[in-house]
Amino acid sequence: MKAYTTLAAVAALAVAFPVQAEFALGDRFTDADGDLIADIPTDPDQLIDPDTLIFAYTPVEDPAVYAEVWADFLDHLSEATGRNVQFFPVQSNAAQIEAMRAGRLHIAGFNTGSNPLAVACAGFRPFAMMAAEDGSFGYEMEIITYPDSGITEVEDIRGQQMAFTSETSNSGFKAPSAILNDEFGMTPGEDFEAVFSGAHDNSILGVANRDYMAAAVANSVLGRMLDREVVTEDQIVSIYTSQTFPTTGYGTVYNLTPELQEAIQEAFFSYDWEGTPLAEEFGRNGESQFIPITFQENWAVIRTIDEFNGVEYDCD
Repeated sequence: MKAYTTLAAVAALAVAFPVQAEFALGDRFTDADGDLIADIPTDPDQLIDPDTLIFAYTPVEDPAVYAEVWADFLDHLSEATGRNVQFFPVQSNAAQIEAMRAGRLHIAGFNTGSNPLAVACAGFRPFAMMAAEDGSFGYEMEIITYPDSGITEVEDIRGQQMAFTSETSNSGFKAPSAILNDEFGMTPGEDFEAVFSGAHDNSILGVANRDYMAAAVANSVLGRMLDREVVTEDQIVSIYTSQTFPTTGYGTVYNLTPELQEAIQEAFFSYDWEGTPLAEEFGRNGESQFIPITFQENWAVIRTIDEFNGVEYDCD
């Protein structure tokens, strides 16, 4: 019961704005090579080399579930780096960014929408993303409702209520805001009531339980929840599917020693997924490996959406 669109809004945005939306790092960081991420410090006194590395996965679903999902990979990461590695169960995107900014988080997977803020303000250096065996990657934003809600197309949301996740989420707020404005002439707070659930699983459960009439979510999260039978297909109706966006970006804080950053990257790309909890969980989305990415290229469309939405990165 999906209604697919023709790229429309975001494709139009890519034409309307430069390929690289205006973007600048916080004053703490330098970018001498122009790759849009913080340079590794050249002064040894500014580098850190911790005995215990802290890892956090983007807080899209129950952190307790993902501590187990990531356990085998973190054992591999520990072996590859010779360090203890600890899973940090963050509760929000803001808490995750602040933890890295404050020096309490060394390795992380930041969700699509919060990547630019993490790069600009926390010194995040993304280098990897999950992908399918053939190298394809990404997810779509879907606007969902429930059967018999009275909403059969996006225009029906006008005058109703719609749930978003958080303002830092691409599929949970940024992309749908741009699409609703550009393609349908609808603005949150003016043409419909906007509420925030805090997470994609909250929005999905809210629609399935008929607490929210409609919601914007990442279909990768929806797919995993359907596969685990947390919700069922007869509870959800999709009325809009966007173009494909990059998914969670994985990387390190900028001031780890170069040798340690290199060892961490090698651990990601050498990890054997076969038969692991990571493969079981993310294989639900068809993902089976980590591939190299760059923030400059792979997040260009996300920076364009931020530009359209008037997002400013205030790192104070």
